[in-house]
Amino acid sequence: MESLRKTQKKYCSTVMITAIFLAFFFIIIEQKPVGKGLILGTIFSVINFILIAETLPGRIGKSKKKTFFISLGSIFFRYIILAIPLVTAIKSDQFNLVSVVAGIFSIQVVLIVEHLFNLISITHKKQI
Repeated sequence: MESLRKTQKKYCSTVMITAIFLAFFFIIIEQKPVGKGLILGTIFSVINFILIAETLPGRIGKSKKKTFFISLGSIFFRYIILAIPLVTAIKSDQFNLVSVVAGIFSIQVVLIVEHLFNLISITHKKQI
């Protein structure tokens, strides 16, 4: 469980710090809806990531049928959570929809970028 918390802290803090700096930049160049949308999407992305990690231990040691329904319920609940910023952005002019979507995918982007950097680093070390 401790390694799970470290992973959560690493990725969530990286994503939030990046989103704050980007939002600050967009607010400075007078694109407040873009900055606010990025923060909104990122916050819900972090919540989603934490919910994924919190539900993992609940699926271990259960029957296949019970695990299936727990997983299905978890996915459904997380989709509802992710719909909140999307609906908010659609109904309000205060948030940019594209930046909300970018914020929602921010954790996934950070995970892929880190993986690519590790892959490039390993490939580079093998060549030397």
